[in-house]
Amino acid sequence: MTDILPQPDCSLKAVCESLERCCLDQLEEPGSKRVPNTGARLWGRVRSKLLRQKLDPQTVETKNWHTDVIEMNGIKVEFSMKFTSRDMSLKRTPSKKQTGVFGVKISVVTKRERSKVPYIVRQCVEEVEKRGIEEVGIYRISGVATDIQALKAVFDANNKDILLMLSDMDINAIAGTLKLYFRELPEPLLTDRLYPAFMEGIALSDPAAKENCMMHLLRSLPDPNLITFLFLLEHLKRVAEKEPINKMSLHNLATVFGPTLLRPSEVESKAHLTSAADIWSHDVMAQVQVLLYYLQHPPISFAELKRNTLYFSTDV
Repeated sequence: MTDILPQPDCSLKAVCESLERCCLDQLEEPGSKRVPNTGARLWGRVRSKLLRQKLDPQTVETKNWHTDVIEMNGIKVEFSMKFTSRDMSLKRTPSKKQTGVFGVKISVVTKRERSKVPYIVRQCVEEVEKRGIEEVGIYRISGVATDIQALKAVFDANNKDILLMLSDMDINAIAGTLKLYFRELPEPLLTDRLYPAFMEGIALSDPAAKENCMMHLLRSLPDPNLITFLFLLEHLKRVAEKEPINKMSLHNLATVFGPTLLRPSEVESKAHLTSAADIWSHDVMAQVQVLLYYLQHPPISFAELKRNTLYFSTDV
């Protein structure tokens, strides 16, 4: 049993939580012939082993992986850990192809395609809803990196075999491709400019003031960004409706997508490199809360938002 566990920071708690779900979800299924409580006992050993490790960004070499193997009742868990700074893990790589979509501004892609939502987003969402919406850990469990890179190349080349390839590809690779697309945008979907305002808005304690602020911020987004965000929002809500089956709650989905859709600019990121590590943890939690706020909100209409623009200034 091997899983890739990308984390937005070097928190051992986050790594432990992901491994615990992996152990319990896969080893305690009804009808399993395994020794009772194998998953829980194996998880105990994994957790004990992890907590003895030091995953310190100041001492762990970025080029070296630390690998451990733990066995119990015929089950082997192999996991590798390496510290990569958040600045490097969110690095954007623009596509070199004229038809490319990765690393290209969303407004450029939608204008070229004459669409409201990028083709890659629509196709990945459609495939996930068709055959992956009940997949346990959808969007949380990583796809095979080579499959994701293959899909990236096909979308960048606008290959005519995209649909055939999607239908044959592992669903976790398709989900991973969608996440990669948003991660490699030149700026996050909710924009660099509005990032400080989103951080301030989500921290408001008065519900009415928070509602006004958070809706105003959506109205301030460029149309391609807003339409794509609302499209993704409704998709994630549909995924969460299957939580009893796929184990992906709104909070789980916000944890996966929040730091990808909303993050500080690269200039701001570099300024934070000299700050304490807990600043990053605070930022990540706030990013998750922003997305969770919109996921828990009643349906948001693009037309209604735009009608209300007449009554608000677009300056933030």
